[in-house]
Amino acid sequence: MKKLVFTLLAAGSLLFANSTTDVQAATTTQNVATSSYETSESKVEQVAASKATAKSGTFKMKYNTNVRADAGTKYKVVTVAKKGSIATATHQKKVGKSTWYKVKVNGKSGWVLSTLLSSTTVKKASVSTSSSSVVSAALSLKGIPYKFGGTTPSGFDCSGFVQYAYKKAGKNVSRTTLSQYAETYKVSSPQPGDLVFFANTYRAGISHVGIYIGNNQFIHSGGAKAEVKSMNDPYWGKKFHSYKRF
Repeated sequence: MKKLVFTLLAAGSLLFANSTTDVQAATTTQNVATSSYETSESKVEQVAASKATAKSGTFKMKYNTNVRADAGTKYKVVTVAKKGSIATATHQKKVGKSTWYKVKVNGKSGWVLSTLLSSTTVKKASVSTSSSSVVSAALSLKGIPYKFGGTTPSGFDCSGFVQYAYKKAGKNVSRTTLSQYAETYKVSSPQPGDLVFFANTYRAGISHVGIYIGNNQFIHSGGAKAEVKSMNDPYWGKKFHSYKRF
């Protein structure tokens, strides 16, 4: 009898042990399957997020903005672009419902959320017909006497000369040296038709303006008359401040 009981108990234990092993195996299999699914799903998301398409255009930062190594806030910050910085887009991609742009800004490339950018048009440096017309108009005025406050061919001051030459070329510009300085943007490589500003001549600060005509020369109304001068002129070269463009 004892032997029979022992045999039954042993068989029950074996059955219980086998049942436990099966449950563990099933659980392990389920976990592996779940893990495999999650990994697969993660890979799918990663692949989808990495499909960048070409994007072009120039944009302005709406705020001080983090530029990241890839599309998403989890990626490290490559640089911080200040509000108003100009960025050139090269690619775009979707991450969830958001669109990210790959841009070049501050000499570096990185990704920015599209909603942090506003579209803008950056003026390109080029020699246009109007620029050539400005130079031609200015050269046609060479020799006209300098006259303080002058705005006509009977006599020009520096800004009156610039205003008249631009008007002949079909563009209306403001009257004074300071207003012309304010409405233009600075360029490092001048093109014919750009403005040349000088400082600390008859007064402190921006005080004189001429028109760049190429070959390191500019034309202006200064001294006795409207004339062409070298940017290396002993006097004007030392007073040079900047090149600017409308």
